[in-house]
Amino acid sequence: MVFRPAARSREPAIAMKRLVDPAGWTARELAADDSWIYELSVTEIEDICLAVAEAERSGREILDITRENFDLPALDHGLALLHDEILEGRGFVLIRGIPIDQFTKTQAAIAFWGIGLRFGRAMSQNGEGHMLGHVKDFGGDYKDPAVRGYQTAAEMSFHSDQCDTVALLCAQPSKSGGASKIASLVTIHNEMLDSRPDLVEALTEEFYLSRHGEIPPGEPPWYKLPVFSFHDGYFAGRGAGTHVIKAQGLPGVPPFTDAQKEAFRVFAETARNTYFDMDFRAGDIQILNSHVTAHTRSAFEDWPEPERKRHLMRLWLADEGRPLVPGFRENIQGVEIAGMTKCAPVDSFQAA
Repeated sequence: MVFRPAARSREPAIAMKRLVDPAGWTARELAADDSWIYELSVTEIEDICLAVAEAERSGREILDITRENFDLPALDHGLALLHDEILEGRGFVLIRGIPIDQFTKTQAAIAFWGIGLRFGRAMSQNGEGHMLGHVKDFGGDYKDPAVRGYQTAAEMSFHSDQCDTVALLCAQPSKSGGASKIASLVTIHNEMLDSRPDLVEALTEEFYLSRHGEIPPGEPPWYKLPVFSFHDGYFAGRGAGTHVIKAQGLPGVPPFTDAQKEAFRVFAETARNTYFDMDFRAGDIQILNSHVTAHTRSAFEDWPEPERKRHLMRLWLADEGRPLVPGFRENIQGVEIAGMTKCAPVDSFQAA
C-alpha cells in the first residue's frame, strides 16, 4: 500500500451551507482505497529504533524528550506529509509498522511520544497529570457521570477528545471486539443538512459538556462548545456524545430542549450510518483531527491474563493549525487542576 494525500477540494465553509472539504469522506471511499494508511519502510523503522536507543542511552525522562533531541531523519519527511493530511486533508491517518513486539513498554512509549511530537504539543489528559495516557478497562461503569469512557470496556458514543489532535498507539489488542470506529463530522453535517436543517441550526448553539469532576480552579464543573461552528472559512465540529449528556444535572446547566434532544438523536443516528470501521492492529498509530473526525470503539472482551489486557497508549495534542471561533480553543487544552503534577507513565494499572 502507498500513502496518498486526499484530493484537496475545498470551498469556504459557511453556516447552513453544504460543506466542500477534503475531510468529508464516506466509509465506502475509505474501504475502496487504503491510501490513507502509511506503512513504515524498513529504513523508517530503523530510524525509530535508533532514536529510541539514543533516548534510552541519554537517560532522558519521556517528558524531557523533544522534537529536537528525538532525531528521525528518514521518517520526518513522511511525518510532515501526514501532519498536513491531518490539518488540510482527510483529517486522519493510520501509521502501520511500529515494531511493538520488539519493544519494551518503555521503548514503545518513547517511540510513540517522539512521533507524536511531530503532530503537536502534548497536554494532560486527566486529573493525575498523565501526558501519556492509557486506554484500558478498569471495570468502570460508563453510565456513571464521573467515569470516562476510556476506563471501561463499553461501547462509547461518537465523541471528540478535549484537544486538537488525538493519537492512539495499539500496544495490545483485545481478545474480541474493541474495533475502532471513525466518522467524518463534515459528512454528518452535510447528511443532516439535507434531511433536517433545523437540527443543524440547533447544533450551532453552545452546549454544556461535563468535566467529569476534573475541574480547574475557579471554573464550573462544565465548559461550553458548539457541535458545529464556522470561522475564517473553516468548519469545526465536535462529537455530540456522552460529555454533553453527563452535563445534565450539573449546577447551572439548563435541561435539554426538545429540539436539542432530537438533534443529538439524529446526530448519533447519522454517525452510526456513516462511520468507517478501521482495522486496528498491534503497532498501529491512529491520529485524528478532533475538529473534523469523531470516534468511538465497540465493546470488547479482554484476555484473562493481566499482561494481555487491551492497551492503547494515547496522546492529546495541541495544534493551532485550524481556525476556531474565539473562545473555542481555550476549552480544549486538556485537563488542568490544582495540585496536579504532570507525568508520563508507560502503563497504568488503575483508573486515572
